[in-house]
Amino acid sequence: MFSLIRENIRIAFDSIKSQLLRTILTVLIIAIGITALVGILSAVSALESTISSDFSSMGANTFNIQRYKFTSRHQGGDRQKVNPIISYQNIRDFIDNYNYPFTKTSVSFVGTSIAEVKYENKKTDPEVSAIGANAHFFQNSGLKVDQGREFNAMEVENNSNVCVIGSDLVKALFNEDNPIGKTISVRGFKFKVIGALESKGATFGNNQDLRVIIPLQKARSIFTNADINYALSIMVENKDMLEAAQDDAIVTFRNVRGLNPIEDNNFGIERSDDLINRIGAMTSVLSTAAWIISIITILGSSIALMNIMLVSVTERTREIGVRKALGAKQSTIAFQFFIETIIIGQFGGILGMILGTLLGLGFASAVKFQFNIPWAAMIWASVITFIVAIISGSYPASKAAKLDPIESLRYE
Repeated sequence: MFSLIRENIRIAFDSIKSQLLRTILTVLIIAIGITALVGILSAVSALESTISSDFSSMGANTFNIQRYKFTSRHQGGDRQKVNPIISYQNIRDFIDNYNYPFTKTSVSFVGTSIAEVKYENKKTDPEVSAIGANAHFFQNSGLKVDQGREFNAMEVENNSNVCVIGSDLVKALFNEDNPIGKTISVRGFKFKVIGALESKGATFGNNQDLRVIIPLQKARSIFTNADINYALSIMVENKDMLEAAQDDAIVTFRNVRGLNPIEDNNFGIERSDDLINRIGAMTSVLSTAAWIISIITILGSSIALMNIMLVSVTERTREIGVRKALGAKQSTIAFQFFIETIIIGQFGGILGMILGTLLGLGFASAVKFQFNIPWAAMIWASVITFIVAIISGSYPASKAAKLDPIESLRYE
């Protein structure tokens, strides 16, 4: 039995070598479909894992109050809904009136995203984000300190000239040396570095490691624009209390805004797990598109594979007649052509998986996303190529097996 299988495999490879150009073209057609499937799914996986990790680091027990919802600024047709900024007075009123138990409220604002940071004779490009924040900002945002410490509530209230910097600033200004205790300059103001954050990477071109975080009150004295928009983040110690804490926050902030009961919210409220679910919905659309593209391409490759096997049956009619005359059974002839089809299909699948993985890796590297080997997509690709081979090889194998040996021997 095993010797027969080995012999059929040897014959299959000999046949493939004799039809090398057609085989290569068929393999490439199959590979294109598998590349589309594996490449897009791996890129989608990289996108989803990167963004999900960014939001999930905040924890499932965190929600944000911001100027707009994550989804859209539009409401009803083309009419744009313009919400007022969340002012510092709004922030103060909310903190004074929001007393839900076991919660921590983070306050932050972006003073500028084009700051230039200096240390001695070194300086960065004007691309650093300067953020003013209170002491709860680090925990609520899922930020972890790699060196040093975070600033505390006392330092925020006392306008202390301290700061926590991102990991890329450590590399740019201190050559990855210990930055703790060093003094940097932001807009001419001196700050003592008391902490350096762990690397967070970049999302959609936004480098989260190029930032300097300053105590809120000190930042307010530096960045005095009238239209500064603040953000609130509330963390609940017990996730079971999240819904009640969120409802209480909405009521409190509506009162702060002076909204009557029939008015819609003029602010957005988002939970980290809601954002993750929306991202999952968006990536599922991309995954569906990947499947549609690959299925259409694989359908074409199935037809091409069936065609090459039919041509092979026609060209080898005399060979089939000789084998039958020597006692080969129909099942043996059919199995031989099945083996050839499966080998060609697997070559295409392997090539497609390699190209698709490289495509996904290239995409992840270009946009600095986390890349994960798409094992699920590769398993599906293997299964699909095997099914394609079986379907494409069924008719040619059946046709070869049913050839009349006498007529086959007379074929020229």
